[in-house]
Amino acid sequence: MNDDMFRPPRVFAGEHSKITTLDEAKVVILPVPYDSTTEYKGGTREGPQAIIDASQYLELYDIELDRDISEIGIHTLPEVQPLMSGPDSMVERVQRVTADLLDKHKLPVMLGGEHTVTLGTVKALRERYPELSVLYLDAHGDLRDEYMGTKYSHACVMRRVWGLCPIMPVGLRSISQEEHDFLEHNGIEPLYAEAFNSPGSIQNVVSRLSPHVYISIDLDVLDPSIMSAVGTPEPGGLNWQQVLELLRAVAERKHIVGFDLVELCPAEGPNSCAFLAAKLAYKLIGYATSSI
Repeated sequence: MNDDMFRPPRVFAGEHSKITTLDEAKVVILPVPYDSTTEYKGGTREGPQAIIDASQYLELYDIELDRDISEIGIHTLPEVQPLMSGPDSMVERVQRVTADLLDKHKLPVMLGGEHTVTLGTVKALRERYPELSVLYLDAHGDLRDEYMGTKYSHACVMRRVWGLCPIMPVGLRSISQEEHDFLEHNGIEPLYAEAFNSPGSIQNVVSRLSPHVYISIDLDVLDPSIMSAVGTPEPGGLNWQQVLELLRAVAERKHIVGFDLVELCPAEGPNSCAFLAAKLAYKLIGYATSSI
């Protein structure tokens, strides 16, 4: 059959960006369409493709950074096929894929999917960077020890990550009593959403991070007025400029070794939500690679 009959799979940032092979790329997009443990509203498995689809309409030149971010070399992998044998098995699969990318000296950018899959990427990174810390932006703590019969739930992911390396929560505005007690007992001081604009808050966050930082962004950290397409929305979130200000400050002073965007639930909001997620991923690629 004639190859002209078929359209190739869409890649992040679109066909007008620099077409980059895996060997050539500095940045690798890892789509993980998994949502096994969500309980309020499902559909985050559709998030990675929605973000990639929306990214076709990005302007590749970035005004703030004064460059075409895609020129760094971005390669999009096929979707990581979900394992339905259990979330712990899926975490292991993501860990193996991420470890392979790190062996190739790539910057991994994971698109979820539910937040549980972050644990796999962090496990792989922790083996390479002993001084790793995780900055996570989220409306919720995700710090329960167990939820709905499993320790590998999206509601427990940062409790599991904390067992591997230090964590810095930002944007929280809904936590359980168990999570509150855990934070206090372990001396973890989140930057709550309501305190984000306090003097010195961003500098304080950055100072508490290790030299090598992984960033995990649950999109419900954003206010529902600009990000309604999430599985567990919560009022009172951060705005676009606040998030960029924080990410920019981290990139200026720390080595970002990877990041993820998770919990986009496309069916729960307008197309603008997927575009915002794509734009945020593109901006953070730009920040993270500014020194390369």
